[in-house]
Amino acid sequence: MDHVTLTPQMMLNAYTNGVFPMSDSRDDPDLYWVDPTDRGIFPLDGFHISKSLAKTIRLERFSIRFNTDFDAIVEGCADRPETWINDTIFDLYRQLHAMKFCHSLEVYEEDALVGGVYGLTIGTAFFGESMFSRRTDASKVALAYMVARLRATGFTLFDTQFITPHLASLGAIEIPRAKYHGLLGQALEHRADIEALPAPLTPQDVLQVSGQIS
Repeated sequence: MDHVTLTPQMMLNAYTNGVFPMSDSRDDPDLYWVDPTDRGIFPLDGFHISKSLAKTIRLERFSIRFNTDFDAIVEGCADRPETWINDTIFDLYRQLHAMKFCHSLEVYEEDALVGGVYGLTIGTAFFGESMFSRRTDASKVALAYMVARLRATGFTLFDTQFITPHLASLGAIEIPRAKYHGLLGQALEHRADIEALPAPLTPQDVLQVSGQIS
């Protein structure tokens, strides 16, 4: 792919057509577009919270911030032996963040960044890109708060791209490509603002979005 001509607008156009970019590794300069046969999503009314995770949320062990350190979140997501986030992808997401399309949710333990999640928003769709955790439950807490924020601000679709056992344990499901494209089309017909949270989320707000506490 010609990286010189790849722009943030091209990225947005790709997402609205149901495809997203990946690279084979951090050092691979090439990108390719992906449109999975089966797509992972989080039903926004079906997030699963275990009793232990509910306890962690109630105790407010972590503090939650939003859009305070986007670069650090992407760096945290890429800080692993194998990653699909190369320099080109990182730079494009950074530009989309400046354009208010990409957002990050940060999880802190005291002054230390210990986890988080980031993704891209168009219409009422949130395209979850990646997450990381440096403490037990930090990424789960990040996802729980992100789901609560999406519900509170009018989003209808949380795209996880693929399914992993970790995501499935939290309620993510896999749907056929055609069904995903139908949901995406509906989400693109409306608007939502992920930053327009009426009030800071409380632990109770987050626990109320759970479709299952077990």
